[in-house]
Amino acid sequence: MNERSYEQGRWSLSDLIPDADRPEEIGRDYLEQLERAVSGLEGKRAVLTPQISADDFSGILGTVEEIGSLVRRLGAYAQLWFAENTTNQNALSFRGRVESVLADAHNRTLFFELWWKGLDDSAAERLIAMSGDLAYYLRSLRRYKPYTLSESVEQVINIKDINGTEALVTLYEMLTSKFTFNIEVDGEKKSLTRSQLMTYARDPRPELREAAYKEMYRVYGENSTVLGQIYQHIVRDWAEEQVGLRGFASPIASRNLRNDVPDEAVDVLLDVCRDNVDMFQDYFRMKAGWLGMEKLRRYDIYAPLGSSERAYPFDEAVKTVFSSLNAFSPRLAEQAERVLDEGHLDSEVRDGKYGGAFCYGVLPGITPWVLTNYNGKVDDVSTELGHAVHALMAADHSPLTFHSSLPLAETASVFSEILLLEHQLTSESDPALKREMLARFVDGTYATVIRQAYFVLFEREAHDLIKAGATSDQLSERYLANLNEQFGDAVEVSDEFRHEWVSIPHIYSTPFYCYAYSFGQLLVLALYKRYKEEGREFVPKFLKILAYGGSKSPQEILSEAGIDITSSAFWRGGFDVLQGMIDELKGLPA
Repeated sequence: MNERSYEQGRWSLSDLIPDADRPEEIGRDYLEQLERAVSGLEGKRAVLTPQISADDFSGILGTVEEIGSLVRRLGAYAQLWFAENTTNQNALSFRGRVESVLADAHNRTLFFELWWKGLDDSAAERLIAMSGDLAYYLRSLRRYKPYTLSESVEQVINIKDINGTEALVTLYEMLTSKFTFNIEVDGEKKSLTRSQLMTYARDPRPELREAAYKEMYRVYGENSTVLGQIYQHIVRDWAEEQVGLRGFASPIASRNLRNDVPDEAVDVLLDVCRDNVDMFQDYFRMKAGWLGMEKLRRYDIYAPLGSSERAYPFDEAVKTVFSSLNAFSPRLAEQAERVLDEGHLDSEVRDGKYGGAFCYGVLPGITPWVLTNYNGKVDDVSTELGHAVHALMAADHSPLTFHSSLPLAETASVFSEILLLEHQLTSESDPALKREMLARFVDGTYATVIRQAYFVLFEREAHDLIKAGATSDQLSERYLANLNEQFGDAVEVSDEFRHEWVSIPHIYSTPFYCYAYSFGQLLVLALYKRYKEEGREFVPKFLKILAYGGSKSPQEILSEAGIDITSSAFWRGGFDVLQGMIDELKGLPA
């Protein structure tokens, strides 16, 4: 690893689309290339017959790949430019223009997908056999055959999405990114972003934890009517399209098909999470004792066990992540370094910036862009760098097959979090500090497994309730009941948490996304257990899982590793690893 120093800063998007003198000139060359490619594909419509030759089909696939590459580049730039400052009018204008262009390109080339889905099986298999890395992409399209509508209807839906649900998501992002939160700390009144405010959720002082959460949900609560209405429109649109028009058996079934995960596997995963919620309730009861409290409040579940939680200078945090990856695989560490060395990390905290964190892997071989709001915690960078190395590991695939499905997309990020924990525990000699680190990891695992699973359980109910005419206030009541089920009598949940659901971006932008976190965390716990059992022999197996990208289904990839995702025993195995960590915590001195 190199020895350069790293400082917080903004990313550069010039590797994606070069800068231009005037905003209206940004991306012009790529927009023109897209128009030529779309026109070229339109000119091949007549040759799309069941008897199409191998050469003609190969040429058409090449054009489809080119269009896919250009769409991803332009769409990514529009999203990333907007995310760095959601109040930037030029970025917002470009995003709207690109969304319109991409919708038009999709509509004009929709005929290829419809022709492909409509082919009889024998003709399709003949062409799949000669399609190389695109085989899974082509098979994936055919999964949608029962749910595909006529060309004219599909075109109308594409236009509707741009000016309907996607516009609503943009409004949600713009509204919530402008929220400011006021809190008094040590006699000083502060006006903070959401990410800055929530650093106090892990503050050792109970009164500050309480103040942070109360302020968080005061602001969201005051805006809950508008945010709740946005959500209801999104949910109704999802139901009308996915269930009403396309014929999916349930709202979540559409997401499962997109993830290429059987409904059965998702149901089993959520059921096992629900069945094991008492493990965390017991943990929170023990944590209350460790903190000298009779009972935890919802404000306290992430409280540190020590007097303070260490804040890392940015350079040290980055290098700690690199070191933890390097101990497992120098290749992964080198890939993580690329993100910073090429200026693809935006780590500043500033007004108007998207308040969460994400990694955007755009195209094979191009280093992903990572956005985070760094507030002194190592995991502010470790998780998203894990996503980045996953994308780089899959660089040998087509633009159409290198993105892994959502459930496997969490594999590298969660594994890197565990490697970071292992590195920190190994480097620390003080048993009390080790205890604090391990407790923090268990806290985070609650947030990644149970909390995310219960988001999805809430979503399933919310979609049914909205269909039945529920109001936003009734949804808040249901969400509060959801929290009370999660925590039982182990944690006191205050009334303001009824507004938490309107603060969850994923349920707006990507319905039913969140089970991917539970899937990924439990999967990685099982994989980590195998790593501890097999040692260095496990490393190439793990790298192979990452290298598949999206070229096979999650079920196929994991079956090769001997994993059955429809088995409740497999998912319970992840909880067994967690129970071992909790048992270890019990034995560590305070």
